[in-house]
This record gives sequence, structure tokens and C-alpha cells, in this order.
Amino acid sequence: MRETLFQGYQGVVLGVVGLLLFVAPPFLSSFLLTLLTQSLIYAILAMSLDIILGYTGLASLGHAAYLGLGAYSVGILSTKYGAGFWVALAAGVLLAVVVAAIFGLVALRATGVYFLMITLALGMVVWGLGHRWVSMTQGDNGISAIPRPKLPLPWSFAESIPFYYLALAGFLLAFFILRVIVRSPFGQTLVGIRESESRMRTLGYHVWLHKYIGFLIAGGIGGFAGVLWAYYNGFVSPADLQLATSVEILLMVALGGRGTLFGPALGASIIVLLKNLVSVYTHRWLLILGAVYIGTIVYAPEGIVGALRQWTQRASPAPLRAET
Repeated sequence: MRETLFQGYQGVVLGVVGLLLFVAPPFLSSFLLTLLTQSLIYAILAMSLDIILGYTGLASLGHAAYLGLGAYSVGILSTKYGAGFWVALAAGVLLAVVVAAIFGLVALRATGVYFLMITLALGMVVWGLGHRWVSMTQGDNGISAIPRPKLPLPWSFAESIPFYYLALAGFLLAFFILRVIVRSPFGQTLVGIRESESRMRTLGYHVWLHKYIGFLIAGGIGGFAGVLWAYYNGFVSPADLQLATSVEILLMVALGGRGTLFGPALGASIIVLLKNLVSVYTHRWLLILGAVYIGTIVYAPEGIVGALRQWTQRASPAPLRAET
């Protein structure tokens, strides 16, 4: 009953937030609209990481690689070859899935901290390619002047509000796909693997294959976020692939609440807001990031959504028991 009550509250909150996301943008300043667009794109990225972190129990420190692969695909194809939106989108997602397929064969041989370190090393490989493969990626200079997508619609995505709605459509699409996945028998299997691999293996499930498919899904959705990021930012560089970006994504999931889709989206919004506001006053963003992470682990180990769930369960009246 208490869980049902929490889900009811969550449904109301999601409805109100969804309504605001649709109607508020025309009334916001350009700065707030920028933050909201960035939050939607990073929310897609955080939700993709949550598939392997929150539902499968595998913490990764190389997830920024998929953001960079999707972004560089757009940058290279649109600036060098004049590729359109759909071609760049397909190429970015496909490249991210292919790389995730290769990385998964290596990373999924390990668990725990060893998996964390392997994903960190693999992410640094992609960062090194972006940094050193100058003929393709332009090295430290990055790829600039990436044009906004052109679609047969009556408005131009070069303007802030239309592109915001494009990012919102991408977020809703990713949320719907991931929601179907996590509520499917496959998603429930991932949760079972997170709780006890040995038990799931005893029950006859192919544990490694389920984790591998989850790894591919996370990589593909991460690449999708990278495509939107490149079109939004108009620029991609090795900075998008660095360790700090992966740490930010990991913190988004931990702060919002792993094992949920709403939690990482909420965490992404908070981190994007904090990053842009704190940067106005200090350049020590990583120090603030570390403090936020420590505070989350100490005071809300299950994230904001987990803390709200516990608070709701404590605040709701206990079910009455019939006396015998």
C-alpha cells in the first residue's frame, strides 16, 4: 500500500513536470532555456548509464565514451560529408553500439572495482583517439561549426525553442524505450542479476548474455545523447570524453536514485544547474562535485528518489490489522 502511495505521488509529480516542460519554454529566459536543454540531453545519458549501474549493478567510469562517439559521428559526417540528420543519427547510435559490443567483451569479464577500472581504461582509449587522431577529430581544437539539423518542418532548429522541443522529443523517446525495457521480463532479469548473480545462474539464466545486452543498450542510448549534444553545442572536442564527464554522469545517477529512470533525469537536472551556477563564482567545480557526491553517499545513499520513497513510507499510515 505504501509503495502504491509513493507511485501515485510520483505519477502526479511526473504529470506536473511534463506539463511544465511543454508549456514553460516560451516564457523562460535564454539562459534558463539553455540549462533546460542541456538537462534533457544529459538526462538521456544518465538514464542510459542507469541500465547497467542501477538495474544490473555495474558501475562504469567510461560512459562518456559513448557520448563522444555519437557527437564525433555527427561532427565528422555533417562537416566533412554534409550528411543529414537521420544519417548522422543512425551512424552515431550504430557506432556507439559497435564500440559497446567490443568493450563489453572485455569489461564484462570482471566485476566490482575491476569492472570499474576496466571501463575507465576503455574510456581513456576513446579519449586518446579523440585527442591524437588529428586528421579525423582535429585533436584539441575539436570539430566546430556543426550545423543544426534540418528537417521538413515549418520551423528552424537553429532557434533555441524549436531545438529545445527536439531535445524534449528525444528525451521522451529514450524514456519510453528504457521504461519498456526495464518493465519487461528482460529488465526484471537484470534486477535479479543485480541482487544475486549466482541465484539467477542457478535458475538457468544466461547471466553474461543478459549483462552484455544491457551493456549494448546503454551504449546505444548514450550514443543517441551524443548526437543531440553535438547538434546542440555545435562543437565536439576531447573534453567531452574526459574522466570528469564520466564522473558527472555517475553522480547524476547516484544523486537522483539508481534503479529508477526518473532519478537519473532529476540528478542530471541538478548537476547541470549546479555546474553552471557554481562556475560563475569558482573554477573549482570538481571540488564541489566531490562534496556533492560525499554528501549523497552519507545522507541519501539511495539518492533523492530513494529518500523520498522512504519518507513516504514512514509518513503514510500503517495498514490496519484485524484483531484476532
